[in-house]
Amino acid sequence: MKFNELKINAEVCEMLKRQGIIDATPVQEKVIPTARNGRDLIIQAKTGTGKTLAFLLPTFERIKKIPVTQALIIAPTRELATQIFKVSAQIAKIFELETILICGGKDVEREKSKLRHSPQLIVGTPGRLLDHLKRGTIKLSNANKIIIDEADELLKLGFIEDVENLLRETAADRQLILCSATMPLRIRQLAADFMSKPQEIFIEPQKITLENINQVIVKVKPEKKFLRLTEILDAENPYLAIIFCATKETASKLALELAAQKKFLVDELHGDLTQQQRNFVMKKFRDASIQVLVATDIAARGLDVEGITHVISYDVPRDVETYIHRIGRTGRAGQEGSAIMLVTNDEIEKLRRIEKGIKKSISVRQPARK
Repeated sequence: MKFNELKINAEVCEMLKRQGIIDATPVQEKVIPTARNGRDLIIQAKTGTGKTLAFLLPTFERIKKIPVTQALIIAPTRELATQIFKVSAQIAKIFELETILICGGKDVEREKSKLRHSPQLIVGTPGRLLDHLKRGTIKLSNANKIIIDEADELLKLGFIEDVENLLRETAADRQLILCSATMPLRIRQLAADFMSKPQEIFIEPQKITLENINQVIVKVKPEKKFLRLTEILDAENPYLAIIFCATKETASKLALELAAQKKFLVDELHGDLTQQQRNFVMKKFRDASIQVLVATDIAARGLDVEGITHVISYDVPRDVETYIHRIGRTGRAGQEGSAIMLVTNDEIEKLRRIEKGIKKSISVRQPARK
């Protein structure tokens, strides 16, 4: 189902289309209509299923254009909070609403200044949100649309009591959406204490279909990583390739080093780029004006481009879901694709977890050289 069939705002649909996001994922198809009704929801789904848009889109539709904080999103880590905020900021601009990020590592005084304007939506981590609550710089009594993302991670990190304290400060008539990959007893208890007859939506883990993708491991010493990458690119001569890096700093540095060789047309895609810059890079990649795109996982979420022949993991991904997301960019529409992963000795444990997740040992060999 396409987003316009879900009756999503036309400007939002166009924004998503520019990012290569046209079809709604199963979790979005199920969550959006139910969330619109204001009902409490428990969403059990893995990372990478599209939960962020699933809860953001209907939430923004129900926010009023008055200077009052009406929605709160609680995330376990500053990285996830930042990721959610970046998506929310794009949507907020279309709806002419204000959103703010509240998390550790940010300047508290700047946050206080922004909070004085009562942004309609706040994205934050529990510790910093509670800090502002104690300072009296944040008011949640009118917040009646609450999302708790990755609740099981909040539990692991010891934040559940903080979350409960925050929930007690929100509006009594709130809608609570709770997202969690797993549902331990403590999370069930939180739902029982703070939710009213929630509807549960369970998304089956996506079946792994990687038959058309030739997966290869290339073992490498850290100091030889860039050299091996250039040898792989020379030997494979990809039509279109994505090189995934763990951080935006690595992605930016690697793109510059590859571009300096002048063998391939290269560009970068990561969180430091503006949306306009991202759109420009993606247009060039889709038009094959560039052959190699160096990207981070967050920036490449939802990336859907035809003709990608190679996916290269310069850094081993942190988990199996991220690995599947990466290599799923190739081998589409019945075409064959290549997924090559550079692995150092320090990354062997990550590799083992990935192999366990896909129930397959990935071949260790050197790509054929010309």
